[in-house]
Amino acid sequence: MKKFISLLVLICVALMPAALAEETPSLNWEDVTPALEAGGVTGQFYTFDEVAVKMWLPDGINPIDLTEEDTSKGYIGYFQPDDQSAAVAVVYVDVNGMSLEEYADSLAQTDGVTEVEMATVNGLPCVTYRMPEQDTVNISFTTQAGSILEVTCWPASVENADLVWGAVAASIQPE
Repeated sequence: MKKFISLLVLICVALMPAALAEETPSLNWEDVTPALEAGGVTGQFYTFDEVAVKMWLPDGINPIDLTEEDTSKGYIGYFQPDDQSAAVAVVYVDVNGMSLEEYADSLAQTDGVTEVEMATVNGLPCVTYRMPEQDTVNISFTTQAGSILEVTCWPASVENADLVWGAVAASIQPE
């Protein structure tokens, strides 16, 4: 794990000048993969047919079978390590056709939501935000159907969480 975290620190340091130079931060998977490969960090992509998106997760964070109740709430993926010390939830949220900008504005006015920022990941406009009371970091994309694809990562407060979840976020891309 230390090897993975060290590698992610290097990735973030390498990408920081580009992100600071732009008004809207941008992150691309192709910028991250060489460092992951050089560090021997392995993982795999998971696809979400409901929204034609794929996302990479490091080995050890495994898919959990969803119940009918989970899918009725919009979950299209849920992942955890065996010790359940972390989680990544992928949810398809009906926001009644709200645009991404409108969603970001709504989030910024919601109690318990902080650090709402517009960004671009692999060419896809998104909004990122935190929910400190739930200890999560979130990234949301609009879909062709006008709904929101939301990826929530937990816990956000542990050491190096931003680096781990940053690598996951950098991987989200069209299938």
